[in-house]
Amino acid sequence: MRHRAARPVAIARTVAASAVVVVSLAACAASPGAASGPTTALPADSASPATESPATENAYPLTVTNCGIEVTVLAAPERIVTIKSSTTELALALGLADRMVGAAFLDGPLADEVAAAGADVPVISDALPNAEAVLELAPDLVFAGWESNLTAEGAGERDVLAGLDIASYVPPAACRESGPPPVMSFDVLFEQIAETGDVLGAPEAAAELVAKQRTRLEAVVPDTRELDALWYSSGSQTPYVGAGTGVPQMILEAAGLSNIAADVADSWTSISWEEVVARDPDVIVLVDSAWNTAENKKQVLAENPATSALDAVREGRYLVVPFPATEAGVRNVAAVESLVAQLTELALD
Repeated sequence: MRHRAARPVAIARTVAASAVVVVSLAACAASPGAASGPTTALPADSASPATESPATENAYPLTVTNCGIEVTVLAAPERIVTIKSSTTELALALGLADRMVGAAFLDGPLADEVAAAGADVPVISDALPNAEAVLELAPDLVFAGWESNLTAEGAGERDVLAGLDIASYVPPAACRESGPPPVMSFDVLFEQIAETGDVLGAPEAAAELVAKQRTRLEAVVPDTRELDALWYSSGSQTPYVGAGTGVPQMILEAAGLSNIAADVADSWTSISWEEVVARDPDVIVLVDSAWNTAENKKQVLAENPATSALDAVREGRYLVVPFPATEAGVRNVAAVESLVAQLTELALD
């Protein structure tokens, strides 16, 4: 990958301000940490990176309301830092590898279709990077997976970054601390991808990506057996599950599955194992990650006296999705395709 040289003014500004900013960030109160954590291979064309040059200057300055605050991007970003897999893979799918100076806090290997494009993007931290590590890269935009990535103890507070002419942007679906996130649908997801393309200076690539994803989604034939599903993300004492307004609900619905927690007006929720047993799902979707594998979840379900008696557990009616597909991004359509394919392999009495 060809890394473009940092603008001299940006380097001087950032180096001079780094020590002051880090001190001021550390002095501020920190927000809660980011939600984190599967990875099945995706079809080769699911988010094929486009090649996009910076948007024309007449598109800027661009101001958007993002997580309740106004963000102004003065010009097409030339030095982008991404945090989390969802943002990194979207930037790569938009053809922006040559403008990505660093990525961090990835949830696993990059999706197959963007792995080659992202091979030379430096991974600056396996965990949430601190402000000093981010500032050393002299970015002009930080594309963060969650609001909670942008704190004094994290990659930097948004107003402090803005004071250094560093814009910040969070996928709208991940805006939680500023108020309830939008009820997710694929139309909402595609609108958000289009907005991201505008912000990152890749509107044409975003439009192309949305068109491809929409075509693939329209080709999906949902399962017609009216099956109920549990989306099991994490937790052993109390399961953390996909609820009725977020990405899990969007994916389950598109695959023809009814979410047993759809009545909870949130993206995610905790429910008791007793409630899971009472709702008796036909199938169980297991979120797979390096730190909490699908196999580990099968063991939890098999060893729990309550859930071990469920037909879905006794008969191994499991579907698996990679963790990065559980957050809004370029893997969501592929997750629908994968669930439908897995369902066709699943024999139910």
